Amino acid sequence: MNSMTGFGRGEAEIGGHCFTVELKSVNHRYLDMNIRTPRFLMFLEDFIRSEVKKRLARGRVDIFVNYKDTSGSLGTMQVNLEAAKQYVKAAETILAGVMVENDLSITSLMRMEGVITFEEAEKDETVLKEALSAALTQALDNIIAARLTEGKNMAKDLLERKETLAEILAGIEQREPLVVEEYREKLRVKVEEYMAGSGIDENRFNSEILYFSDKASITEEIVRIHSHLKELEQLLNSPEATGRSMDFLVQELNREFNTIGSKASDITITKAVLTAKGEIERIREQIQNME
Repeated sequence: MNSMTGFGRGEAEIGGHCFTVELKSVNHRYLDMNIRTPRFLMFLEDFIRSEVKKRLARGRVDIFVNYKDTSGSLGTMQVNLEAAKQYVKAAETILAGVMVENDLSITSLMRMEGVITFEEAEKDETVLKEALSAALTQALDNIIAARLTEGKNMAKDLLERKETLAEILAGIEQREPLVVEEYREKLRVKVEEYMAGSGIDENRFNSEILYFSDKASITEEIVRIHSHLKELEQLLNSPEATGRSMDFLVQELNREFNTIGSKASDITITKAVLTAKGEIERIREQIQNME
């Protein structure tokens, strides 16, 4: 299982096209991508989304694409002679009316706006896509490795908490039959005090105990919790994206323990339930970041 938090970086250069791709992800209910790329590469955004979707299932992913032309080509130089002539003519007009030195040179003329322009050479979109794909694949490999490492650490912690819940549940199981017996003794004492030695109707007394035992029974909840804990362990050991399934499972665990707490009229079980709910809340917080 993987975490949804991670970072990955990739770099590739093909045919004078150098790409650096950085991926940063945090938890999110679905897969949400935010792509930042140079404007002339916007035609590749759908390709980027498709590649990321193949590798990541959930998380908010910020994708930064940086490009550098390493071919050394400036493109095609264009000289606007008409603009140069107009600058020279304007200088001559000024000299005719103002007594200043004419220091106009070819160097300063070439720097005038619009005299010399560069048209970038048309880029091969196939090569651009190939270079970007190589950098993106490397970045995805790295972010998946980072998410996997963190996911393993989280899974280890969650398995320990699952064992803690199993221990709490075992204590509740041991306590359950004692609750009925203690109620039986307390009820007998109260009835005997009330009847003042005139005797107890054993049939009615046993019916009351049976009613209490049935009402306070938490056997079904215990069985379901055992099942949920087993499934939780399976999900934690799964290589698939199981975050949503675990989120639902934790809700069910919380519901079952709540039911036990409401049905069992026993302070020991109540304290155990509160401890279990604390562990469940910690598990819930952790799995919010699981893919």
